[in-house]
Amino acid sequence: MEPRELLDALAVADRLKDTTRHCYTVGGRHESVAEHSWRAALMAYFLRDEFPEADMDKVIKMLLIHDLGEAFTGDIPSFRKTEENETTEEKMRALYEEMAARETTEAKIYKAIDNFEAVIQHNESPLSTWIPEEYELNRTYGWDKAAFSPYLTALRQEMLEDTEKKIAAGLDGEPMEEY
Repeated sequence: MEPRELLDALAVADRLKDTTRHCYTVGGRHESVAEHSWRAALMAYFLRDEFPEADMDKVIKMLLIHDLGEAFTGDIPSFRKTEENETTEEKMRALYEEMAARETTEAKIYKAIDNFEAVIQHNESPLSTWIPEEYELNRTYGWDKAAFSPYLTALRQEMLEDTEKKIAAGLDGEPMEEY
């Protein structure tokens, strides 16, 4: 990549630092798209040993670029996304095509992690930041993406248990480990 191309690409990516998501952090502020992408990529790095058959470097690449389109569209919560929003976000070369097809192991892992990170973030954020739709969404979101993998299914089950504990406790603003 030419130096000018790199700087231009980084300038676009910088917009994601200020593009907020619907999710909140433990501290109660809106999470940025950049923070979501970073933690999702970190999850893939930590899951390397669980998927020896997969090119986890490719999964990490997918997670790092999957929301670049939001530098132009802003974040749209999954329950409010339209087909038009999805189309705008998915107009980025061959890797995006693989990601959208979700036929390769890497693309399946990427999509599961993308869904899971949002659920984990909600489990960590104060209940006061949740809107009514999110109670059911946090219970159901991403299960279909986990189905291909016993490990991801077990991980999603643990996330559901965290959701149920959080909702049952009704505590607001407390980290999950305190429940």
